[in-house]
Amino acid sequence: MWTNQSVFYQIYPLGAFGCPFENDGQQNHRLLTMNNYLEDLKRLEIDCILFNPLFQSHTHGYDTMDYKQVDVRLGTNEDLALVIDKLHQNGIKVIFDAVFNHVGRGFFAFQDVIEHRENSIYKDWFSINFWDNNNYDDHFSYQNWEGNNNLVKLNLQNREVVDYLLSVVDFWKDQFHIDGLRLDVAYCLDREFLKSLRSHCKTKDPEFFLLGETLHGDYNQWVNDEMLDSCTNYECYKGLYSSFNSLNLFEILHSFHRQFGKEPWCLYRGKQLFSFVDNHDVERIASRLQDPKHLPLIYTMLMTMPGIPCIYYGSEWGIEGKKNWNDTELRPAIDHLLWNPLTDHIHKLIQIKHQHSALWSCDYQQIALTNKQCIYQMKSKEETLWICINLDHEMFAFDVSLCQEVKDLLTGTSLSIDHSIQMEPVSSMILQL
Repeated sequence: MWTNQSVFYQIYPLGAFGCPFENDGQQNHRLLTMNNYLEDLKRLEIDCILFNPLFQSHTHGYDTMDYKQVDVRLGTNEDLALVIDKLHQNGIKVIFDAVFNHVGRGFFAFQDVIEHRENSIYKDWFSINFWDNNNYDDHFSYQNWEGNNNLVKLNLQNREVVDYLLSVVDFWKDQFHIDGLRLDVAYCLDREFLKSLRSHCKTKDPEFFLLGETLHGDYNQWVNDEMLDSCTNYECYKGLYSSFNSLNLFEILHSFHRQFGKEPWCLYRGKQLFSFVDNHDVERIASRLQDPKHLPLIYTMLMTMPGIPCIYYGSEWGIEGKKNWNDTELRPAIDHLLWNPLTDHIHKLIQIKHQHSALWSCDYQQIALTNKQCIYQMKSKEETLWICINLDHEMFAFDVSLCQEVKDLLTGTSLSIDHSIQMEPVSSMILQL
């Protein structure tokens, strides 16, 4: 699939383009500022944009009022079509954040329930108890998402709801020519709904990418031939920053082996999970890491581990952000672009990802490991790469069985390896054997 060779870039539009947190009803064509990003996205050589919610909502985009109308804070449907056409013209694909588990209270079907109660033709679109009450004093209660009554859970076992959501996907595909979906809280979604969604999408476009947001558990529950193509790899997200901060690379390499090792019991051999070091829900990696000098190294690992890497907007410039009550600190407006040495390093990693088939595969093997240093191998039929990491602020020498000339893809220099690999302090290498 096209995603195997791709690097994704995640943008949270309501934040990135400076929208007010609460929908003020004032139309503003902020989406068109996306054109300011285009040259940098091309320079970075990004393959696909993951847009977080774009459609009409009360606040953060996940309380949808209208799936078919761009949020007025961002602009119009015509604005979005222009932006996506421009991205496609420049070889950049686009996927949308599909919030199909729940809607906002302003969603038309729920408003009908508020008005007509038991007589609403949409009452079965939700799970409602008309003998109860809630904090909005509706004189009924309903299933919601994680105790939040502003997020009304859809009844995905209702065929009318399923058909409506499939019509939304068709609308997005027809109007905006999207290349895939991110399924918000996919771990909450009805499995039969996911099967229907996959069948519907893949029948029309076998290359349509279906990504699910998952946290814990066995990802095979969702990533399989009946449901999703990929899911968010939160196990390795946690392992990455935790290993760097605790100076214990055993943790992340244990996860790599558990997920992608060669033994039959390894969980996700041959599967391309969605890899990241930060996103719109978690602290920026520049804030999370205790040692700022580790920032380039964690990106080396992100771009070379098995899976589909994704960069969260602004993090390629090293911006910081800690969680606050409504996550706005994680989702800031970007007023100017800050290309710097970290950006150069990430760009080089993206070029290496594109050019080397070993990084498109999931053929992973651990070569060497200490608390602060590691080597792991990525391999294809055409080539073998060794990724070397040194977290320590001292020089380090790996004792290896290798005795040959190799090339460090990060620097372009040739090295003569004679049973030892010398590493500079706080450094990484990608050796082509």
